[in-house]
This record gives sequence, C-alpha cells and structure tokens, in this order.
Amino acid sequence: MSQLSFKGHTVVVTGAGGGLGKAYSLFYASRGANIVVNDFNQAAAQKVVDEITKAGGKAVVNTASVADGTAVIKTALDAFGGVTILINNAGILRDKGFKNMTDQEWDQIQQVHLKGSFSCSRAAWPIFCKQGFGRIVNTASAAGIYGNFGQANYSAAKMGLIAFTKTLALEGARHGIKATVIAPMAASAMTETIMPPEMLANLKPEFVAPFVAAVTHPDGIDASGRIFEVGAGFIAEVRWERSKGVVFKTDATFTPSAVQAKWEQITDFDSEPQHPTTTPDFDPVAILEAGKRVPSNEQGEAVRFDGKTVIITGAGAGLGRAYAHTFAKLGANVVVNDVSEKAAQTVVKEITGAGGKAVAAVVSAEDGDAIVKIALDAFGGVHILVANAGVVRPNAFGSMTDKQWDEVLAVHLRSAFKCAKAVWPIFQKQKYGRIVTTGSQAGVYGLPGLANYATAKAATISLTRTLAIEGRKYNILANTILPSAGAIVGLGRPGSNTDAIKEEYIAPLVGFLSSEANEETTGGLFQVAAGWIAQLRWQRTGGHGFPVNKPLTPEAIFSKWQVITDFDDGRATNPSTTQEAFMQIAENFGNESEDSGESSSSSSPYADPEDAELVAEAKKTVEDPLDYSYTERDVILYNLGVGATEQELQWTFEGDEDFVALPTFGVIPQFAASGGISLDWLPNYNPAKLLHGEQYLAIKGPIPTSGTFVNQARLLEVLDKGKAAAVTSITETKDKATGTVIFENQSTVFIRGAGGFGGKRTGKDRGAASAANTPPQRKPDAVLEEKTLPTQAALYRLSGDYNPLHIQPEFAAIGGFDKPILHGLCSFGISGKHVLKAFGPYSDIKVRFAGVVYPGETLVTEMWKEGSKVIFTTKVKERNAVVLAAAAATLVDQGTLKAKL
Repeated sequence: MSQLSFKGHTVVVTGAGGGLGKAYSLFYASRGANIVVNDFNQAAAQKVVDEITKAGGKAVVNTASVADGTAVIKTALDAFGGVTILINNAGILRDKGFKNMTDQEWDQIQQVHLKGSFSCSRAAWPIFCKQGFGRIVNTASAAGIYGNFGQANYSAAKMGLIAFTKTLALEGARHGIKATVIAPMAASAMTETIMPPEMLANLKPEFVAPFVAAVTHPDGIDASGRIFEVGAGFIAEVRWERSKGVVFKTDATFTPSAVQAKWEQITDFDSEPQHPTTTPDFDPVAILEAGKRVPSNEQGEAVRFDGKTVIITGAGAGLGRAYAHTFAKLGANVVVNDVSEKAAQTVVKEITGAGGKAVAAVVSAEDGDAIVKIALDAFGGVHILVANAGVVRPNAFGSMTDKQWDEVLAVHLRSAFKCAKAVWPIFQKQKYGRIVTTGSQAGVYGLPGLANYATAKAATISLTRTLAIEGRKYNILANTILPSAGAIVGLGRPGSNTDAIKEEYIAPLVGFLSSEANEETTGGLFQVAAGWIAQLRWQRTGGHGFPVNKPLTPEAIFSKWQVITDFDDGRATNPSTTQEAFMQIAENFGNESEDSGESSSSSSPYADPEDAELVAEAKKTVEDPLDYSYTERDVILYNLGVGATEQELQWTFEGDEDFVALPTFGVIPQFAASGGISLDWLPNYNPAKLLHGEQYLAIKGPIPTSGTFVNQARLLEVLDKGKAAAVTSITETKDKATGTVIFENQSTVFIRGAGGFGGKRTGKDRGAASAANTPPQRKPDAVLEEKTLPTQAALYRLSGDYNPLHIQPEFAAIGGFDKPILHGLCSFGISGKHVLKAFGPYSDIKVRFAGVVYPGETLVTEMWKEGSKVIFTTKVKERNAVVLAAAAATLVDQGTLKAKL
C-alpha cells in the first residue's frame, strides 16, 4: 500500500518532551502533520519542536498542565486552526509500597493520568463532533492491565484509562470519533532508571509510534475501543475472557458455603469460555429462571465470621445493606458506613434488633481512618473491608463537568484507596485480611454517558490486583466483583428493579471471598447476578513480532493485522502478571531480519573511540549471565554481616512486618559476575596485584527479600595509569522473570604493573559513580560510630566473598597485613547503614577504599548533607585512619522509584 500521509492533520501529543511523546511527534511530523508538543518542561518541548522545524515540519510548544485540557487544545486552534488527533501520553511515576503510599502520591498520579486524559479529550470532543472526525489514543500499561507491586496508584490510573477509552469509543462512534488504548513498553525517562542499556535498545519508542499512526489515520485500521500491548516490535491485542460460570438456586441454600462448594466450576475456563464486549451481556431474568430448575445448592464447609469485624462502605441501602445483614447473620461485627445517618442507623437497628452486632460510621467513605477508628473503638479490631460506596453522575461526555468527574472518582476510587490504606497496617500486623472491592460491567466494557463511572470502576480493579500482589505474603487477599443488582443495574433510575436483580443474590459471593474459607483466591475478578457467578481474566492474542533491527512502519502493521488480532489461531495466552506479559515481548528481542547488516553484538554499549585497540576488543566480550538465588535467610545473614543487631528486627527477623534487606545488599548478587570478568588480556596481569579501588551501587527497584536475579557484567572503562591499569566494570542485576533492573554496580579495581598499553589516562564523568565528593569545611551534620566484632570478617564472608585474605592469617601475611582484614564491602555496608539511619533511604551510594579495617576496630562515619546528597567519610577510631573517602549517597526524592528500605 502507499505510504500514509497526515498532511492537513493537527496532532496534539501530551508529555512530548521525550520518550514516546517525542517519538510520536517526530513520526507524525515526518508524515506531514502539524504537531502540538505539550510538556511541562519547556526546554524539552522546544528541542522537539526545533528538531521538527529544522526538518521542514510544523510544530509549536505548549507547556500547560494536561489537567487544563482547554489550554492544551487552544494552542492547536491558535496555531493551526484545528485538531484531528489527540495522543494522551503524559505520565509520571510515584512508586511506593502500599503501606507507605501518601495521599499526595496517590492524587498526583490520578491528576496527571486520569484527569489529564479526561480534560484534554473533553476539550477536543466538541471539535471532533462538529467536524465528524477525531482520533484519540490513550496510554495504559501492563501495570494497569495486570497490577504491579509498588504501583497501586499508577496501576489504578492506567486501568482506568482502558474503560475510559472504551466509553469514548462507544459515545464517539456516531460522530466519526474513534478511541484506542495501548499498553506500550518503551524506553523513556521513567523506564531508563529500571532497565539496562541493552534492554532499552530493544524497547525503542520508534517501535510504538507506527502503531499509533496506523490506528489514527482516516484510512487506517479500525481499532476503536480495543486494547493493544506494544513494544520491542511485538504487537498483540488483549480482551476479556469469562468462564461459563455456575447458576445457583436462589433459595435459602444460596450461601457462602454453597459458593465454596462450586468454586472449581466457577473458575473453570476450559468449558465454553465467553468473550463479551458490551453491557448488558446477559439476561438476569433468564438466569433466575434457570436457577429455579436446579436442585438446592450443596454446601461446602460452614462459613462463619464469629469474632471478625467487617467494614462495609455505602451500607445504608442497596448492596451494602444486603452485605451487612449477611455478615451479621453469620456472626460478624458490622461497621455500617454511610453519609446518611438515618440510613446507617436504620441498618444498625435492623441488625441489632435481630440479635446481631453493628455500629454506624457516618462519615465520607474517603475518611478511611475515621471509619477504622470507629471499628477499633467498638469492636477492638477489623478483619474485612468491603468497599461498596458509590455515586452516579451520568452525562454525555462532551457535557461532563469537572465536578461530575471528580465526585465519581472520589467516591468510587479514592475511597477504596483510603479505606484500604487505613486497614492495611492492621491487616499486615495480624497477618490476616480480606478486601472485596466493587467494579461494574461499565468498568469492563465501557458505558455511554458514564465515562467517569466506568473509569473509576476499572481503576478499582487494578488497584485491587496490586493490593493482592502486595498483600499475599501477609495473608491479605483482595478481589473485585462486578455485581448486577438493584440500583447498580438501573444506575439510580427508578423502575429498573426486578426480582432477578435482588441485592441478596450478590452477598454469598462477597461472603465467601472475604472468609477464612477462601485461602487462595486473590486478585480475581468475578461477575455475579441473579444467582450466577463467573470469573473474568485477560486473554491476549499470539500477536506478531516485527524485526527489531529494521524500522517499523504503519504499512507493515497493516500487512500483519489479521495475525496480530487473531484470537482463534491456537496461540492466544492468558497472562496474569506483568512478568508473564513481558516475557513474550522480551522473546522478540532476538528477532532480527537477515538483511539487517552487522549484528549489534559486534560492538559494546560502552564502546569509546578513545579506547586502545586491546580495550576495544575486550569490551566486545560478553560474559555468560550468572544467576543468583537467595532466601530471607541470606538477607538476614548479610544484614548481620554489616552489623545489624537482634534489636533491629526489621533487618534480622523474617517475621517482622517491616522486614527488608539493607540497601547495600545490592553488592552481593553481582559479586561473582563482576569478579568473573576476564582481565588476562591486560599486559603483565597478575591477580595478586589487584586492589579494589571504588564501588558504586544504584538501587533501581524495590528489593525483594527472596528471589532469583540474573547478573550481566561488562567492561565499562579501562584507564592506563602508566604503572597500573584502572578497570571499571558495570553489572546489571535484573529480576530473572521480568528483566527489571534492581541494582547497578560499578566496580573499579587497580592492577599494579598492568599499565603502559597506550590507553586513555582520564576517565569520563560518570555522574554520581565518579564524583569527587569532597566534604565541606564545617562540622559534620551527623556522626555515627560502630565497633565491629572480632568475628565480623568471618561472618561477612558467608555472604559470598570467600577470599582467604579475610580469614586466614598466613594468606593475610602474604598480602603484607599483620592479620586478616575486614572486607572493604563490609565497611561499605556498615557506613551505608549509618547513612540510612541518619538521613533515610537513598537511590545510590559510592565510596573509594582508602585504607584497611581490622575486625574489632571501631568505624566512625562523618556525614554532611548537601542538598539531596549525603557526603561522608569513614575512619577507624583507634588509628584515626580514613578507610572510605570520596563517598556519598543520593537521597531518594519524592516521586522517584524507591528501593524498599
């Protein structure tokens, strides 16, 4: 086919100062479009505009917040007289474990991702309607589809955009407006901190931009209302798959125990799976009639809630009231939350009048702390949260107000976050908790007139999945239901209720999911109505992988569209985690066309034109990756090795709720890999003349307390110091399943007698890894001292450095030492612990080894805080000798990816 042209089109790209947004802007401009480059960073946006205009294209800068969509779209109208395509790409990260996530970190993500996409789309909507043409692409992510550890806020927002897109597609169809949502995997400012260079090279934004162009051209692919995962040349479509489910008899035998008895059938996808795409997609009256024909329900083990306290939000009427009565009948203490005091007290009186226990919590569902306090004051604990509160503010999308959007997102989504946040530390401490949140068919399939409601309900699904991921180790299980009952079906409109959609028919599922009888099911999504229960999961096509060593084009995507979207060719999969989803994308990394020219393996990502020939050749060598598997025992052993005590249970007791690895644990997994790099290519190389000079560690992701890493070590820099060589290696430590970088280590060693090979003498600036870190001329801001144990070296070596220099006196004597010395990386770990205690978490730490320490000596760490950096020097107290110099740690900033410390 001929090359697609966008001449005459105006494309607004948000977050276009770099990464994907920049790639979109450049691609559309290369095909003739006018571009509005939106980014809060004016300098970055201007660079993109300059690049476009220098190439003969047309582009302008817009620096408005995406939450002010009117201002964003106004730039397009002022500069080019119209707008035809909107790419909602702007995004930020505020990653944090759920327990420590702040309201601000939650709200900032929702504001940029959800409110920003809503605001820009609404501003463009009347223009699109009037001209009978418009294209919108929204940006989700794998974290949104599957949930992801440490990203409850981000995952929720990204999943919300899926239902938002589906709703726009439904409302826009009659106006010539199409909307598509993508889950891209591409190198960007957000991903470069957690992925190695070789992986980022395969995840070029240029592999995503052609797909976006293909689905937005007037003559392009019709992908409206559909979801696609795109990255590294791989493209696949994603849709919902639903089990056939089970129809129950809706008599007195329809109980949580009955649900338990049929659980395997409810979750069976092998028998007649369904793939619904719109709502409503079933007949509740027909289901109810079918239920009348089945025998009374068999029962599993008895499900009771004696001694358990359940919080139910929005419990003054409807579903919440039905839940309250069910839990009370089964022995639970019930906290009836509702903003209506009359409604809440009425339900409480109904329960207590029947001999049950209940108390009212008349506050907003957003005030989770107040609700939990009422539960604790009344019943002394809380064990179950049913997040049910909701409101409906229907309106056609083009007329939807900020207030209507904000109210619905607050009541449905933010309240679920706030209530879960309030119960979380209690659940963690008692190693038990159950959470059931409320989604809807609108959140799965989209629904015209309810863009706000659909978005909130979808976001709740992924919030819950992330809670399930983070809570599993604490026996906190979290699931979402899609109920069809009463006002939920009628969406507040009278006259819609029938016997088939009684709220009582939803309660048995909620009861089972929130009971002790549910020991395994978490992160699930269940549809329930009229006595029928089914499970939903994702299904992804086998997709198609394009060569990664050739430019991808929309035209190439056209040619493979049938393969990309074929769910029936036997290759479809059902990924349930970001790790599973990523693996298929990663498999395309090696997909190279035979006519691609020279393989990328012939050069190093760290090649330097100033390198001597022997260094250039050595850098091309790729050592075999080395796995490192470890358990909580290994974490404890390391923490003890760098001086953690029995009183610091967060570091020495695996049962502590805050149990973590100290951040400097990052030097352990890579040790064998970095030490295994061959240096025998150096002239006069003698391993006995090797000294460890400097160590830099970057913590790029939350540190699991057990797992399997894979370490890839490469030569980074080699300097010729005349009589010695200085060799710096870089080691990426990645999660084996996902490829996500957890640590980066840069180790510099000096090899005496190995210089004089004609190499460069001065290294390049490597930022924090090579900084001089000169202490300021003032007293330290903090000083910590710690006496090492006589057995410190013997203990530390068990973490992997078995060099006899640190344990055998005879070997130490050969090295010129009176007795075995302490490992340099042990001193490094002790000082890193001091920085953590004095100033908090840090994202990287670097030291120069300036002297030796003997086990039993006292280390004194002097620290100066200079902005976000803590400069420090470590001395041996007994000899007043500096042992760590040029040292500093970069404190973690708000909004950056943080290690779990």
